[in-house]
This record gives sequence, C-alpha cells and structure tokens, in this order.
Amino acid sequence: MEMKYIQTTCPYCGTGCSFNLVVLDGKVSGVAPYQRSPVNEGKLCPKGTYAHEFVNSPERLTKPLIKKDGAFVEVSWDEALKVVAEKFKSYKPDECACLASARTSNEDNYAMMKFARGVLKTKHIDHCARLCHASTVAGLANIFGSGAMTNSIGDIADAKCVFIIGSNTFENHPLIGRRVMEAKANGAKIIYVDPRLTPTGKQADLYLQFYSGTDVCLLNGMMQLIIKNGWENKEFIQNRCNGYDDLKKEVMKDDYSLENVSIITGVPAEKIKTAAEWFAKSGATAILYSMGITQHTTGVDNVKSCGNIQMLTGNLGRPGTGVNALRGQNNVQGACDMGALPVVYTGYQKVIDETARKKFEDAWKFPDGIAKGENGYEVTTLMNVLSDKPGEIKCLYIMGENPMISDPDLNHVAHSMKNLDFLVVQDIFLNETAKLANVVLPAACYAEKNGTQTSTERRVQMWRKAQNPPGEAKGDWEIIASIAKAMGYGNQFAWSNSEDVFNEIASLTPSYAGMTYQRLAKPEALHWPCPSKDHPGTPILHGEKFGMPDGKGLMTGIPFKYQAERPDKDYPFLLTTGRSLWQWHTGTMTRRSKSLEREEPTGWIEINTEDAKNLDIKNGELVKAVSRRGEIKITARVTDNIKKGVMFIPFHYAECAANMLTINALDPIAKIPESKACAVKVEKIAEVK
Repeated sequence: MEMKYIQTTCPYCGTGCSFNLVVLDGKVSGVAPYQRSPVNEGKLCPKGTYAHEFVNSPERLTKPLIKKDGAFVEVSWDEALKVVAEKFKSYKPDECACLASARTSNEDNYAMMKFARGVLKTKHIDHCARLCHASTVAGLANIFGSGAMTNSIGDIADAKCVFIIGSNTFENHPLIGRRVMEAKANGAKIIYVDPRLTPTGKQADLYLQFYSGTDVCLLNGMMQLIIKNGWENKEFIQNRCNGYDDLKKEVMKDDYSLENVSIITGVPAEKIKTAAEWFAKSGATAILYSMGITQHTTGVDNVKSCGNIQMLTGNLGRPGTGVNALRGQNNVQGACDMGALPVVYTGYQKVIDETARKKFEDAWKFPDGIAKGENGYEVTTLMNVLSDKPGEIKCLYIMGENPMISDPDLNHVAHSMKNLDFLVVQDIFLNETAKLANVVLPAACYAEKNGTQTSTERRVQMWRKAQNPPGEAKGDWEIIASIAKAMGYGNQFAWSNSEDVFNEIASLTPSYAGMTYQRLAKPEALHWPCPSKDHPGTPILHGEKFGMPDGKGLMTGIPFKYQAERPDKDYPFLLTTGRSLWQWHTGTMTRRSKSLEREEPTGWIEINTEDAKNLDIKNGELVKAVSRRGEIKITARVTDNIKKGVMFIPFHYAECAANMLTINALDPIAKIPESKACAVKVEKIAEVK
C-alpha cells in the first residue's frame, strides 16, 4: 500500500485554510493537518475535516451526457464536443451567456471569461458573487478604490474592538472566529449585531439584536453619537477623506436620534450608545461582515456605511482595523479578480474602457476580434430577461453553479431556465440545474487538479492534484479549451498545464503581475496587489492612501431605506436566511459527505418562543412557510435565540428550499437580490383524518 500526503487548500468557505489530503494507492481517503499555513495553523472546521468525503462519491459524473428524448444518454467526448461546438456556433453573440464559478480555480474562471469574450463574443458573463458579495465589490470600490477585504485574517487578533454585523462568523468562517477569540483573549471587546443569538453572539461582550435590513439606520445612529461626543478621528478625516460634510449632514438628522434608531432597529438605546463608544474609542476597531450586510436592496448602501464609520473613526490601513468582508465561497474573490463579471476583465479593468479592451484583444489574438466593449447582463438580470423576453438569450453555458438552489424566487428561476433553447452544465455532480441541461460535461474537483484560488483576504494559494478525476472527467479549463478548439480557436487556448494559464493571467493583471507558481508554493503564499516579482504582496490595504484617483477615501451621506417587502397583516413575519456549520451553499458537496449530512440532514425554520406560542406551533412540528412567491413544508425550531417577529431558514436544502420564499428584488447598483429580508407567514399543517 502506497500512502502520501498532498498539501492543498480547502474547497469550502473563503477563509483559505490548508490541509493535507491523504492518498492511499492513488485515491484520496482522508484529511490530515498541515501545520505551516499561517491562515489556520493546522486547525480545521468540520467541513475542512471531511473535505475528502465527496471526492470519490459514487454519484460523481464520469462521462459526458446528452439529453435525447427527455433522458440523459452517455456519449463520447468527441460527440459531446461536436454537439456543443455546433450549437454554440449557431447563435449570435448576444444570444449567449456564461456563468463562471466561485468553486473552481482562478485558471478555470479565466478560461471561461476568455471563452465568453473571445469565442462566443458575448458580453454576458457573471457568477454567484452576484448573489453574495457584488455589493462589496461595488460599494468598497466606490469609496476606497478597491472592492476587497482591507486587512488580513491574522491581524484581526490585533483588534481592540471587533464589530461583527451580518456574519455568523463562528459557524460560517470558524477559523476567522478563532482570530476573534484571540483578540478577545488579548482584551478586545466583541460587539455582535444580528437578529439571532448565534454561537458567534454567545461569545460577544455586547449583543445588539436588531431587525434584518436596518443596518444603515443603526450605523448612522452610531455615527451621530460619535460626532456628538467628539469621538471622531479629526486628523484622519482631514488628511485622508473627502465628503465629511456630506456624511455629517445626513447622520446628524433627527431621523438618527438615539430614540428613533432604537425604535426602528429594535435595539435598546443604552446598547447602541455603548456600542458607539466602544467602537470609536478602542484605538483599533475591525468590522467583520458577510452576506447579512450584502444581500439587500440596500446592499451597496450597507457596505458604504461600514466604510463611512471606519473612515470617521480612522480605523483603516492598520493591523486590527479595516472593513473585512468575509467571502462565502472558496474562490469568490478569485472569480471576481479573473473578470468573471459582466463589466470587467481581469483585475477590474473595465470592459467599457477602450484601452483595456484593446489590451486584451491584442494579447489574445482572436482573428475575428473579441466581444464589444459593453457591459453585459448580471445573472439576476439574466433570469428576468429569460422570463420576460423569451428568445433574447437562447444559450447558457454554466460551470460549477447551481442557480436552481442558489438564486432567489426559485419558481421564477425554473420558469426562466425553461425558456432557454440550449443549456450546457459543467459540474462534478448531476445537481438540480444540471438535470435541466441539454448537455452535461463531467468536471474534475479540487482534489483532481492543479491551480490557484484567492481567499477572502486576497491571499492567492495553490490547489495540488492528489488523484486522477473519475472516469472521463476533465479539468474545467481543459474542457473549455477543448470546446474552443472544436470551434476553431485552438491557438488561443494552447495551454499545456494550469501554470501556463496562470502565467497568462499574471501578464494581463497588474495586481497579480508579480506572482508565479514558484512564489505561491510557499506556505504564506501572496496577497494581491503584488505588482512585481520582487514585491512581498500586500496583506493590508490603504496604509497611506486609498485607491481613489486623489488617494483619499470618499465619505458619503447614506439615507436609511427599508427593505423592498415589509411584514404586513397577511405576511406578518420577517424572514432571513443563512448557513449552517455543517452544510455549504447549495449542498452539492456537503450533502454527499456522510459525516456532515448526518449532523444536519435537513432544513428548519427558527421561530421565536412567543411567536410559536401565538401560532400554537411546537418545537419539532412540521409547518408550512409561505411567501408571495411560494411555499415549503419545514420543521419548526422554537427558540429564544431569534428576535420576536423574525424567522430564519438555512438555504442549503433542496427539499425545503429557502429560496422558494425569497424575493427577487435587487440592489439598483450591484443587482444583488434581497435574500436576507422578505415577508412570510407560517401555518400549522392540518392533520389528515
């Protein structure tokens, strides 16, 4: 028996933990600690501990599938590539769209972006960052000049105050939670803002139980208190910021008096006052947030408000400070960096900038040019176009995404997808979306390929191949290159290995320009921006100046707006959604891991004890949750840990999908859906006699 350890990076959340895959006789069979990673130092959460279990699942796709007479038939790669290439060639550029993936490598996402813009000539490419952190990219880029987490995970431990809002860090990013606990052990105050008293909240020194969607109101109220008490950092504001008068004019309105803010948010006035004082006077306050901030029609406003309060108090550019957006998926940062978005090429070079467009056209050397320099459809907009304008978009190529679980208002998504003429899905399992496809292409998972992924802290790290893919499955960029070759563009995709792809990325992407596989192979890897081969990388952004043209951050007056749909007499409860420690996003991988599935095998709806009593609902009872868009049957979990009037459902479970209920209302700038706030009612299920 031959055993070896292959060091790699976790395929789950955006923390970027490393571990060793245990390989026995050529097959991945376990996970072992890798102690040298500065991110996790050998520690893992449950998902990382069992990250090997889905790899050799008997449900893995092993051969290409083509749907014939309503049923999938296994075919050869030659036949599948021929069908896909001929169909793709039959559509006009603007009739095609591509979805890249936050679960695949940087190389895979770059290949998909190049394929979309160079082979299909389409401007329509996006991925699931649209559903989680599009508002971070848009919001932080607008005020700081860079739409990414400002600090490193490690320096959270240096904070004197940690303000966590819209993030159940201990369940969703446990190894970042570890740094929060290090900060607490060093004397830091922990403030937690959430409608639920989660495991994260139970470790807080101050818990603010508020109504989901009132983030701007709370932050504006805190800023009013900070200014009234003279706690703002006047030197930082004067030297490093623009727009203070605009900010002050908004936050000093009577709307944000302590009394008003308390009424709107549901947080006692004294707690808001304490939070503002701790926040402003600590000397080093770090904000941590995730999708509880971003998934709103006011997502960009929420993100900008986090930036406002950090600029107001001077908590940027130093260890233990910053606006730390915690990414939900392993490579959502990297997929954005690779230009898997409808408005940019790699490194956020704008497609409407003719200089940028010419740069990529000249480098790629497609004989018939590349896509027009126009912005394309976001995935959320794409679903509306498919529904409302049948025939405009006819062809969709999806890599590693599952919109039939991940997108809001799933009845609407199902209706939209049925209006496609041709759907190709490239994945490792036959997921809910793949079942709708005309062609399914079997892909390699993280353990079966080399490549890189970029974590939430902008750290670019390696995946290393530990075993061969099952059957005839192939790496994602290799499949894309094969389709390109079948369509006559082999020269543009003539890569021999993933390192060739990465070198091309680095040559076109200023923030990655100094990176090579040799440099990334070190345990600490590199944080972007890393503009040259001798640059050490940049763990902390905005140390001396912001990424804006004049180097100054932009403070902005943000008025509070309620969510798109508020509770009323017909739908009296506010629903919010989130994750479980044991599952991950659409469950494609975790639900095929027996150890994880055993712990949390299905979904539930959290109901406040008083609300449950009024509804005559008991803990463990099967109930019906209903919104204006759909309904599900789900088990009630009655608890004092959720705010009265608010309910919570995890979004991992197809059989009781939270997104059957959520609303397809979008942030006007980021086009992110409001998954964290909609109106629902809950009913007892009548017993059948």
